[in-house]
Amino acid sequence: MSSFRRDFLTKPIFSWARGVLPSMSDTEREALEAGDVWWDADLFTGNPDWSKLLNYAPATLTAEERTFLNDTVDELCTMLDDWKINWEWRDLPPEVWDYIKQKKFFGMIIPKEHGGLGFSPYAHSEVVRKLSSRSLVAAVTVMVPNSLGPGELLMRFGTKEQQERWLPRLADGRDIPCFGLTSPEAGSDAASMIDSGVICKGEFEGEEVLGLRLNWHKRYITLGPVATLLGLAFKAYDPDHLVGNDDELGITVALIPTDLPGVSIGHRHLPAMQVFQNGPNWGKDVFIPLDYIIGGKERLGQGWKMLMTALAAGRGISLPSLSAAGAAYAARTTGAYARIRDQFGISISKFEGIEEPLARIAGTAYLLDAARRLTCAALNKGHHPAVISGIMKLQATERMRIAIDDAMDIHGGKAVIDGPQNYIGNLYRSVPVGITVEGANILTRNLIVFGQGAIRAHPYLLQEMNALGEQDRAKGLDDFDDAFWKHVGHSVMTLFRALGRSWTGGLFAPAPDAGDATRFYRQLSRYSSAFALCADMALLTLGGALKRKEMLSARFGDILSELYLLSAALKRWQDEGRQAADFAALEWCMASGFRTIEIRFAEILANLPNRFIAAILKLVVQPFGARVLGPSDRVVHECAQLVLEPSAVRDRLTPDLAHVDDDGGVARLEKAFLLVTGAEEIAKRMRAARLHDWHEAVKQGVITQAEGEKLKAAHEAVAKVIDVDDFAPEALSPIYKKPNVHQFFQELGEQRAAS
Repeated sequence: MSSFRRDFLTKPIFSWARGVLPSMSDTEREALEAGDVWWDADLFTGNPDWSKLLNYAPATLTAEERTFLNDTVDELCTMLDDWKINWEWRDLPPEVWDYIKQKKFFGMIIPKEHGGLGFSPYAHSEVVRKLSSRSLVAAVTVMVPNSLGPGELLMRFGTKEQQERWLPRLADGRDIPCFGLTSPEAGSDAASMIDSGVICKGEFEGEEVLGLRLNWHKRYITLGPVATLLGLAFKAYDPDHLVGNDDELGITVALIPTDLPGVSIGHRHLPAMQVFQNGPNWGKDVFIPLDYIIGGKERLGQGWKMLMTALAAGRGISLPSLSAAGAAYAARTTGAYARIRDQFGISISKFEGIEEPLARIAGTAYLLDAARRLTCAALNKGHHPAVISGIMKLQATERMRIAIDDAMDIHGGKAVIDGPQNYIGNLYRSVPVGITVEGANILTRNLIVFGQGAIRAHPYLLQEMNALGEQDRAKGLDDFDDAFWKHVGHSVMTLFRALGRSWTGGLFAPAPDAGDATRFYRQLSRYSSAFALCADMALLTLGGALKRKEMLSARFGDILSELYLLSAALKRWQDEGRQAADFAALEWCMASGFRTIEIRFAEILANLPNRFIAAILKLVVQPFGARVLGPSDRVVHECAQLVLEPSAVRDRLTPDLAHVDDDGGVARLEKAFLLVTGAEEIAKRMRAARLHDWHEAVKQGVITQAEGEKLKAAHEAVAKVIDVDDFAPEALSPIYKKPNVHQFFQELGEQRAAS
């Protein structure tokens, strides 16, 4: 029976599919094969196993990692003055660089046997998160050597000799690493680089050896200007066939000591006024031996796969950690500021126009940290989920952008006027950097999340593609026959699941017993089945053309992203003991995410080219249209309240941020927040008595002298917070220091007034 099916049913389909399957470049294939799949594969089945998610151990810190975070990182935070770093020194001061090296911040991920700290991905994430809440320059400086770079690549692919030589030097800061990938010709399309390495014989350290003569121009390279060891991506060529029969060997990655002849490095970029070390570098006829290739000669041409594998982990840690910190920081500071700032005689936190963006900030903080923790839990267990890492980078940075915009709106002029007391402005300026690096968000949303996810995370699609590409036609037909009919059975089952769950509103969809959150699991089960069905139908009707339908792909990617993020929020609520006080944040996340999912389904069904299939899908998955409107006014109000009072829920929402007891803007804000909330009952009695002067209130016996002093301290603390910086003209511009400049501007003003 199986041979009859294969020969008479499958074979024509197999022949047709081989003819229409678009060719896949080596770089595309290597990107697909990099990393692995995890919870994203469950979501793609259309029937996620919630017990698998809930039983997954949450990420935790060891005692050593916790001590480092609470002691060593806190000490570093006290050494950081963000205003001076950005506007006076334009760099971290020498004592900070020394401390970072001495305490092995550059070697967090390097194993202890090679002199590093041997920390987990979660510890790496926690360190970046805390540093980000104090100084973005310090956070970026620390996170880059522990992300995509020489250290990560040496650990994964380096030879034993390379690891023993370079990793101890990277761990203790004797060498500062950077990684050169982006070039003027190759931005998001890094594979189009023209940087080259030609295999030839040359002299190195007094001996003639077989090596590579390199020429390159890289830019946007973080830590580049101060790096002593450059990881370099280039295309290798062997025109004289010294190592094989091929002329073009492909993208290769090598280690380049920056003191080699021909290397030009040291100039700086200024990315959005962020002063972390970043700049271009060049190489002109730089010669290195073949054993400087990471992994040795055997790794020639394997650089792209190596990079994509490393990126599958690093992209899920660094920028998501920074973004989660930004959202939590915005929630803590903006909630406090809204609480203490009065306009029209009342706290601005009472206005619904403030509550709406404040709830969005608080909900985003809850969601991003939930997703960060879940992703780190997977990384801690050795997974390298490439699709999830792309989701995290994209969604975390985009949602941080919205949260920081909201924070700016609520703070108003306080956040606009720069100076040492402005604790939001620099974070606002930094947002475009995160949006752009490690794969621009436009590219990631339109091409990567669903484009890669549909192949890697789908239960059968990658098996079918591999079978179609098999050189042995008979073996390919057998493999395709097995995968294809399993795919058909899966699609039929998904159709009936989606139909039943959509028409019943998810009432009977699978869900664990999760108390008040059970209904959310049911809806995600419903949306997962609808997503799996629509994805299958889009792939069936569009085939390889789907990757050119970028807007459709982006919408599918948005749904997959929401499914993952909302799963993470439910996992967090479960892991934290189903805290009733936190439920408003969870409810806000769910309502917002469900709205996005339903809108994206409606957009997909309205734009799917095959209108007959689109009509059938609409009847199955969205028979009543997009009906979720987002968080209700009640949910918005309750979510905003979470950050307006000192409480355990506020601390859970914004944990492990840097708290430095200085006279900086954040310290002033926290002090005023505690004083204002502590004096609330006193202020209520004065308002009830229609009194504004606390001295008069004391005279009339409405409050005591001690209570009046407490109210006075709160008012003074608030005044210090809402105060903004100003500068003498000569402090901002050198032209004011020249003779007669003041007289010139005074006369100019008089002339204008006269005219």
